[in-house]
Amino acid sequence: MTYHFYAYLSRMKLIQRWGLMRNLIPENDMEHAMQAAMIAHALAVIGNTRYGRDYNAEHVMALALFHDISEVITGDLPTPVKHNNPKIKAEYHKIERIAIQRLKQMLPRDLQPAYEPLINPEQDSPDWRLVKAADRICGYIKCLEETKAGNNEFLEARDSILATLHAIDLPEVQDFIRQFVPGFGMSLDQISR
Repeated sequence: MTYHFYAYLSRMKLIQRWGLMRNLIPENDMEHAMQAAMIAHALAVIGNTRYGRDYNAEHVMALALFHDISEVITGDLPTPVKHNNPKIKAEYHKIERIAIQRLKQMLPRDLQPAYEPLINPEQDSPDWRLVKAADRICGYIKCLEETKAGNNEFLEARDSILATLHAIDLPEVQDFIRQFVPGFGMSLDQISR
């Protein structure tokens, strides 16, 4: 029997993000997933190294890699649409769960249990909290890159996302923002010195 899980996920590269905003630098879900995975891994390592946390950094990275896979079926619903109306948000979460189940059924039955915690994670776990923080950091980085390129369309989003990041009470998140994020607003020459 043939299974299509990975063929479907490879189409994440076709799902464009930030659909309601004029983008100078296009971004797709696959690119975003990799960046989110790298940042989530870094947050876990920082937490373990500096703050005595007990994160499984590789698991956190895998969670982040899979965090938006439902969008290969649903598309990327823009945040202002998704979060500004409680009914739309609730219905969209239902649609996401249906998409996740459909994707899970594209795996052989014996592999499904291994993927279940990655594609249907515990929403209140410390690991998932890192993934959500990494996702927000990615959004902020996107805004920095767009504004650096002269796209003022992202100014309000940049300031709004930064405020939500500063409200996250995880020191590993604040360390990452302070120590690593400034480089994303710099030129290649500046970060190469």
